[in-house]
Formats: sequence, C-alpha cells, structure tokens
Amino acid sequence: MHMVSYHVKEKIKNIIDRDGTKKSMLTTYFEANNLHVKARGILYRDFPEYYTRQRRIISAHPAEGERYYLRVLLNHVTGATSYEGLRTIDGQVMPTFREAAEKRGLIEADNTLDDAMTEAELFQVSSSLRRLFTTILSMGKDIESFPLPKIDKQNGTTNDVPKEIIEETSIEVDPEDASLHKNLNNEQRKAYDKILATVDCQRGGLFFVDGPGGTGNTFLYRALLATIRGQGKIAVATATSGVAASIMPGTRAQIVDASLRRSELWNCMHQLKLVRNMRAPNDPWFTEYLLRVGNGTEETNDDGEILLPTSICVPNKADDNGLDRLIDSIYQPASLKDPKYITSRAILSTRNDCVDKINLKMIDRFQGEEMVYHSFDSVEDDPHNYYPPKFLNTLTPNGLPPHMLKLKINCPIILLRNIDPANGLCNGTRLLVRGFQKNAIDAEIVVGQHSGMRVFLPRIPLCPSDDDMFPFSFKRKQFSIRLSFAMTINKSQGQTIANVGIYLPEPVFSHGQLYVALSRATTTANIKVLTGTHDENKEKNKKISTSDTYTKEEKKKKNKNKNISASKTYTKNIVYTEVLTK
Repeated sequence: MHMVSYHVKEKIKNIIDRDGTKKSMLTTYFEANNLHVKARGILYRDFPEYYTRQRRIISAHPAEGERYYLRVLLNHVTGATSYEGLRTIDGQVMPTFREAAEKRGLIEADNTLDDAMTEAELFQVSSSLRRLFTTILSMGKDIESFPLPKIDKQNGTTNDVPKEIIEETSIEVDPEDASLHKNLNNEQRKAYDKILATVDCQRGGLFFVDGPGGTGNTFLYRALLATIRGQGKIAVATATSGVAASIMPGTRAQIVDASLRRSELWNCMHQLKLVRNMRAPNDPWFTEYLLRVGNGTEETNDDGEILLPTSICVPNKADDNGLDRLIDSIYQPASLKDPKYITSRAILSTRNDCVDKINLKMIDRFQGEEMVYHSFDSVEDDPHNYYPPKFLNTLTPNGLPPHMLKLKINCPIILLRNIDPANGLCNGTRLLVRGFQKNAIDAEIVVGQHSGMRVFLPRIPLCPSDDDMFPFSFKRKQFSIRLSFAMTINKSQGQTIANVGIYLPEPVFSHGQLYVALSRATTTANIKVLTGTHDENKEKNKKISTSDTYTKEEKKKKNKNKNISASKTYTKNIVYTEVLTK
C-alpha cells in the first residue's frame, strides 16, 4: 500500500527504478533504526520531526485489518528495524500484526477477564482470587457464563433475617478500637458521653460534630462505633467518600439523605465542637495557625493573600528547579526501597496535570521491575473513524487513569473508583504494587482498617463522570489507578500523611483547599510548600516610571524593604465564611 506519485506520460520502468519509489517513510524508518542508535528511541509518528523530507503519517481504520494493527504497533513500539521486528516480542515472532499488538497489550483480546483470573491464580491467594471474581461479576458479567458448579440455593438461606442485619451484626470490633474511649480528650469525651446517653435512653437525636481536619473526628467516631457494637447493638456507619469509609470499620460509602430530610430531627439537632488539633499536638503554634487558615481569619495582604511560614517554603529560584527541590525535600532516593517510607509521605497539588507531572518524575527515579499498561480507548457509534484511538489516547478526563500507566514493583498507587468498598477498595484508597501480570495487578492496601490486605485489580471499563465533556461517548478500559507519589488535595481528605509536600504553581481555587493541604501534616517540620508566585517576582515585574526620583536614603530604605519582602511567600486562601456560619 505504498503510495507512489508519477507523471501520466512517465515510463513504468523509470517509475519502478526511481529511488523514491523503492523507499517509503516506513522503510526509511527501519533503515534509520538500523544505522543510528538515537533513532531507536523515536516513535514512528514523531519520526518527521527528526528526519525531514518525510511525508505526513496517515491514520488507519480498524476495518482495514492488518494495516490498522501495524499502525497501532508503530504508535507504541520504538527501535523496529523490519516488519518482522515489529512482530517480535520476547524473542517470539508473532504470525500477524494483530497478534503482536494483542500480545503487547495494545488492543483488547476477547478473553482478557478469563486471563486475569488465570494470572491471579499464580499468586495463590484464594481470598483475593474470590474478591477478584466478584469484581469481574460487578462489571456486568453473568455468572452463568463461567464454567462453575450450579449454586445450591438451600445453602443461601438466612431464616428470613434481612441480609443487612446479618452483615451489621457480623462486624467484629477491633480490640484496639474497644479501648479508644480511654484516650479521648475533654472535647471528645463530652461529645462521646452525650451521644451515648442518648443511645442508652433510646431517644432519637441528631448530633453535628463541628471539627476541622486533624481535631480527632475519626478517633471519636471509631470509639463510638466500637462501644455501641461491643454492646451488641447495630451502628450503621456511612460516609460520603470512599476514603472516609475505609478509615472506619464497617462503614459504607453512601449518603444518608432520607433521614436528614426529616424536619423533626433538625429541630433537635445538637452541635458538638472539636477545636483541639490532634494531628500536631506538640506544635501549638502550627495548630493555632491552621485554625486561622481554616476559619479564614489569618491576616492577609493587599492582594488578599496570607503569609506562609518561612520555614515551610521551598525557594522558587530563577533556575526553574523548584519542583525538583520540593521532591528532594520529601523523597530521599536512598529510602525509596522502604514501603513504610513511601506510604508516610506524599506531594499534594490542585490539578491532575500537576500530579501527573510529579508522578512521572518519581517513577523514573524509582528502582524496580517495570510494567507499562496501555488503555483500550473507544467511541460509541463512530463508523467513519472521526476519533481514531491515537487521538483518544491523548485524552485524560478528570477521574480517569492515563492511557499509558507505568508501574514498578513496590510503587504507591491510588484507586480512582469504588470497586469493593466493603473490603477497602474505595475511591482514594492507597496501595502498593506487589506484582503484575498482563491482565491483573497484585496490590496491598496500606491505609485504613484493611491495611495489609492483598487484592487483585482487573482492568475495568471507565467513562468520564461529566457526560458533556466531549461531543462523543468516550470509554476507556484500564486499571482504575494512578501513581500516588503525588495526589490531588481533594484525594488527600481524611488521611494523615506524616510528611507532606504542597505544589502550588497556581493558587488554590476552592473553599478550604489550602487548609486541607496544610492540615495533613503532623508538624511544621514535616511540611514543605512550593508556590508559583513570590513577592520577589512581583517586584521584578513592576514597572517604575522614569520620572520617579529617590534620595539616597529613600533608595536605601526601598532596597531594604524589597529584600525583606523577597524572603516572604504569600498565597491565596479561599474560605467562604457563610459556609462556616449558617
């Protein structure tokens, strides 16, 4: 299918013998890889940028068969020196381009879910294998399609006891949680006693615990749940996010809406306040500073910005290596092999593109066996191939994993979907990669009540949460994870992170975002912040009129003030006080 241009009167022999006829862009690409080492790291689609006089690359349609699969390989494989080389994987020459693309995981095979189960079997963890199977069924698969024995329904009876009651009464109380009430502070004890008194009297009531992050809300809830369940009573714990659910035992990720709509409950609501920061009890100045930031009462400059403590700021110099300095202050290369070290720290930022930038830097620094997973992207009802996979691969909508997911053994990841909340697999759960196969990832949960549990993760079909984001129905099949050396500030809510870096190339943009980021840390000594705007930069960008004249004393005073302001770092703190007062 090599396209040749020629004049209508030109002789066929001359056309065939012409040098340009025998060479195509692809054969030239193969030749360059043979001759030049540098060329072997260039993808075929980027080839024209480095080697001129080459034609534009034309995309192919899946209906074109082998030609399409050849293009898929060329979009992902570097260093090929022949057609046969493109079809060679681990020393084995595949008979077709389709099989080669399938073997590399670049196109979806028909039996990927069966293969995921087979691969997970190699790890020989039966409980995790069962959970993987139920996850696959929750993706819309029919259990009848699997070669399993018929279900004996007689063994599934519950003597007419509702399943929910059986589940709730079977929750085991952790001995550690059962003793938490002994360590409550005065504010927590007051709330604990008041709520339990209402329970013991069998009266209805609604309590609103008003406590910023770090004041021990979760500690209080765990103590209450353990006490009530220890008495043989049922306490239905719910949370609005997966992360919050994973922190407390027996919690469901859902929202209790109907009961909150009952007006009689609102009429007797009790407000209980927690203000003592329990994350940083040994740093009283920091806890007071956090409260002022959270309440929006910290003093601001003329631009409405608050001053950050000098000790936590990473200098943003003109050499443009500020981000590397921030990373170095949080992650020491020599300690990256220690899983506990990895999970005790994270860099937070406001946007996914900033998070991805940091994660890509970190995974390149990380040592270990590597695996690259490519997503299978598609558009519904696109017979004319207006949106080819090559274009879809460039998209990373909010809440979806990237097209190319590079992982290494023991690297940290974060879950992007609620897969199995009852067993700790919630949106926001942090895990470590312990092993991987082509269609399954072996991981270990490292936060919350399920910490230490091994799980298998399959690829699942994902769609953007915002249906109006694109003028087409976009679907991505990929492992629902991202690297979590860095994460968004919103994802970090509910988590205590001993060592925190905060990357703010642009200021925060939503209510309470800065407070959430700062309050993850346990002390000022364990937090570092890099912002994108400094007073020093503002001073440099100011235009001074040529008519301005200063005396020697005024210039000396001005330079002194400039040096003082240059060492200070200000940033936006967005707090809608009406949210806190109504």
